[in-house]
Amino acid sequence: MPIDAAKALAAEPRSGRISWTAKDVQLYHLGIGAGSPATDPDELRYTLETRLHVLPSFATVAGSGSPGVIGGLSVPGVDVDLARVLHGGQSLRVHRPIPVRGSATATSRIAAVYDKVKAAVLVLRTEVGDAQGPLWTDDARIFVRGEGGWGGDRGPSARPAEPGGEPDRIAERPIRPDQALLYRLSGDYNPLHADPGFARLAGFDRPVLHGLCTYGMTLKAVVDTLLDGDVGRVRSYTTRFAGVVYPGETLRIRMWRQEEGEARRVRVTVSAAERDDAPVLADTVVEHS
Repeated sequence: MPIDAAKALAAEPRSGRISWTAKDVQLYHLGIGAGSPATDPDELRYTLETRLHVLPSFATVAGSGSPGVIGGLSVPGVDVDLARVLHGGQSLRVHRPIPVRGSATATSRIAAVYDKVKAAVLVLRTEVGDAQGPLWTDDARIFVRGEGGWGGDRGPSARPAEPGGEPDRIAERPIRPDQALLYRLSGDYNPLHADPGFARLAGFDRPVLHGLCTYGMTLKAVVDTLLDGDVGRVRSYTTRFAGVVYPGETLRIRMWRQEEGEARRVRVTVSAAERDDAPVLADTVVEHS
C-alpha cells in the first residue's frame, strides 16, 4: 500500500535550524503585494527596515524551514505519485510575534493521516521555537488523490457554517502579472507558477499563483482593514484552498467580524473577481486579540 498510516505516524520527527533576516521579511512582503503605494506610511511597515514588522504568514516561508508538500512526503510509510498531490489547506498558530530577524529550530512530523476513501489526507505539522520558547505551529493539509480506501480514520468532517449577512468589509487586491515570479523567490520554485509549458501539462492555461501567496495577501488585507494594521493581534489563521487564481486577476476578499464570549475572529471568503467570483479560499478564519 502506498501509504502506511501507522508507519508514517510513528516516524521520527525531523528537526533542523532555520534563520531569516529583515531582507527575507521584506522580500516576502513584496511577494504578497506590499509596498503599493510605495510611500504610504502603512505600507512602509512592510517594506522599510527601520519600521518593519512581520506578517505572521511569513512563517510559511521563514528560512525555507517548512519542508513543503514534497519534503513532507519524504517520510517512512509514504510512497506516492507527486502528480496526485494537492495542497489542500493551511493552518497557523502564532505563539508570540515573529521577530524581524532570527534563528530557530523547526521540527516537522506527520501529525495525522485520514482516509477519505477517494483520497488520503496527510497533516504535516511544523513546530518552530527559539531560545525564548515556541514561536509558531504550522499545519499543511496534503491531499493525495486515489490513495484512500484502506478503512482508516475518516478524520474531522465538520466545516464552519457560511457567514451570514452582509460582510463588514470587502477589499479588492489586484495581483500583478509578475507576482508569482517575485513570490517564488521566497522559496517555492515549483514550475507550475512560472513555466507556461509545465502549467499546460498540469491542466492549466497558464501559470497559477501560489496558494500560499493568496494566503498571505488575504491575511494582510484582514490586518490592514480590520485589525488596525497591528500584526501582533493575530493569534491563528486557517484556510482551505478552494480554487486557483491567476496573476493579473483581482482577489475579492469579504470579511465578517465575529465575537463569541472572549473569542474574537474574522471570517473570510476569497474569490476571483473577474471569473464571476470563482472561489479561491474557503473556510477561512483569523482569530485575534
